[in-house]
Amino acid sequence: MKMGEVSKMLLEFKCSNHSSIKEEVKFSMIAGSDNTSEELLKEFGNIRILRSAIIYGANGSGKSNFISALSFMRDLVSNSINHQPGQGVFQAPHKLSTEGAPSEYSIQFVREDIRYAYGFSVKKNLIQDEYLYYFPNGRQVKIFERDGMEIRPGDRYKSVFDVSIGILKDNRLFLSCAANYSNVKEIEEAFMFFNRDIVVFNPEINNWTEYSIELMQNNDMIKKIFVDILQALGTGVKDVKVKLEKIKLGDLPQEIQLPDVLKSLIGTQEGKIIEAKVIYDQFEVDLMTEESTGVKRLFQMICPILDILNEGKILICDEFEASLHESVIFQIVQLFQHYQKDKFAQLIFSTHDTSLLDADLFRRDQVWFTQLNAERATDLYSLVEIRNVRKSENLEKGYVSGKYGAIPMLNKMFFQELEERILG
Repeated sequence: MKMGEVSKMLLEFKCSNHSSIKEEVKFSMIAGSDNTSEELLKEFGNIRILRSAIIYGANGSGKSNFISALSFMRDLVSNSINHQPGQGVFQAPHKLSTEGAPSEYSIQFVREDIRYAYGFSVKKNLIQDEYLYYFPNGRQVKIFERDGMEIRPGDRYKSVFDVSIGILKDNRLFLSCAANYSNVKEIEEAFMFFNRDIVVFNPEINNWTEYSIELMQNNDMIKKIFVDILQALGTGVKDVKVKLEKIKLGDLPQEIQLPDVLKSLIGTQEGKIIEAKVIYDQFEVDLMTEESTGVKRLFQMICPILDILNEGKILICDEFEASLHESVIFQIVQLFQHYQKDKFAQLIFSTHDTSLLDADLFRRDQVWFTQLNAERATDLYSLVEIRNVRKSENLEKGYVSGKYGAIPMLNKMFFQELEERILG
């Protein structure tokens, strides 16, 4: 691959002392030595990068905590500039960690074809240290290092952070401050990776229906592809009609009656009118009030995923099957694996769906597991770390049989005795 074809990608993420994660765990999207499905990889310098990864593990083993650690890092970079004096930084240490032990987060990523390394630690709900390096021409250059409230800029940045240092607080990340109060390109690129390029979807929190409607209203091609996908899935949908309109709340239609006092309070504020109709052969239905849950989920997810693919972003999702059927997830993985050559989007998700454990879909270095150790702390490991796993092995069978760990080991004797008691 020629340099310039890839603009952003996640390479590696590490964290420690975050919820069930006690000792440091390391997750990597850098491909191993396996030459399986080599055509699905992207080269960056002398390394090969994976397009997708899947995470398995028993309930309570730490899958969600690993994803929440990455989400926490993204959110703190994006939002800590807004922290007020006396407002502590969120910290959820492992129950058995030493009192006052820091929670540490570090990441390596690529933006505009330049590799960055960034990290920070939180101790007693305040930022303890922080650093940012980048690698132009493959050589490490320090942008800044931080120890408490002391900032040590790199040689190239000696006088550009004065204003940023002035607004720094012990509950704010310096990257967040410098992105808002300096004009350093490398700082802006690093900040934008967190602020725009990482997209975390949680089906219990996120609702992308409005996002989808806006995309379809502004992009006829996305709408056409969405309808084509619905038809290919056998939903019977022929078309969709969408409308998203901003309106002053004081100008709401006559049929929506509001007290005069309330109208005077909200008259200058803006809201949105959202309409979505799903058209079948002989009738149409209102998406919000009449459509099935399955089609609603497709409506919510497919268009944002198309946008993520087109923009080359990183989608991270906890328990994907809670949002979409396994056959749809299979096709989405295929989309990420085979998308346009000049785009590089990545997909990382956790799931319980073992039908996706297919050697034709995932390489061994794309499959990850979480498991609790004796301290009830999360271990995170890749399938390539397990010995004697053949390339042609039935991965689903191996996982269900317990060969790779990371599944609940049921006490068969207990359940046999319980069954005998119930049946008399």
